[in-house]
Order: sequence, then C-alpha cells, then structure tokens
Amino acid sequence: MKVRQAGVVTALGLALMGCGVQPTGVTGAGEPASGLTRGMRLYFASDSGLRGVPLLDREVKDLNAVVKLLAGGPPPAEQRDGLTSLVQLGGYSVTGTGTRVTVRLDGPYAVTGRDQGTGQVVCTLARAQSVLDPKVRADDVEVTLRPSDGTSLGPYRCAEFLNG
Repeated sequence: MKVRQAGVVTALGLALMGCGVQPTGVTGAGEPASGLTRGMRLYFASDSGLRGVPLLDREVKDLNAVVKLLAGGPPPAEQRDGLTSLVQLGGYSVTGTGTRVTVRLDGPYAVTGRDQGTGQVVCTLARAQSVLDPKVRADDVEVTLRPSDGTSLGPYRCAEFLNG
C-alpha cells in the first residue's frame, strides 16, 4: 500500500512540475518611467539636463515663494551632485489659474526662453501649480513669461525642457 501511495505522490509531483512557470532569464523592461511625478519639486540645471529635487521640508502656499526658493539655488548635497540654478530674474510676480501660469517680470528677460534657466522656472511652476490645485496635472500647465518690454515668451510646458 505504501509503495502505491509513493507512486501516486511521485506521479502527481511530476505532473505538477510540468505546469509551472518556466525560467526565462533576464528580461529587459525598457527605460525608466519619465514625466512628472507627484509632490513638490524644484528643478535645477545640470550637465545632463534638468533634475527635479523634492521639496520635503516646506509647504507650498504661493507661486511667488516657489520662485524665490528656486532662485536661491539647490541645497548643498545637490550642488555636490552638479546641480545649479540658472534662474536670473529681477522683480517678478507670478499668478496661476487652472492650467495657466503667468510670470510678470519687472525688467527685460535676458535669455531666449529655450534654455535650462527658463526650463527651471517652467517645470517648477508647473509642479507648484499642480500641488496648489490638485485638479490640475503638472503636464498640462502652460507657463508664460511676460517681461516689462511688452514681449511674451511661451506658453511653455515642462515636457519641452526635459531630456528624453
């Protein structure tokens, strides 16, 4: 009887082994996820493009305050990693409604608008607007810069400045 049970158990074990998942080795999953993630980030310039740095220790209440933080530059640890701020704004005021953000500058804008400094402003404000208005996706926010000389730069979306 025990021999018979052992035979049944062996046959059952062999049958079950045949319907398992077979090893396939390493399978590539492609590139890492990209795009904007949740939570507040300040975007800083690097040799490889813009990089978002989480803003963990402060609550975002105002778009103007976010630009001030951005202009202050990255924290020391991020500076050691090669991040810097290229934001050069004199006086400014920032307003945002829904997916639209406008930066009014008290003077001229020194660059073309297609540079990392502009990208820092655009991506940081897109993120801040989506944090302040949770119904807004950061990817949908358009930022326009309006220097005092009457010109208008943008509207820009963050994706225009991210590598990838």
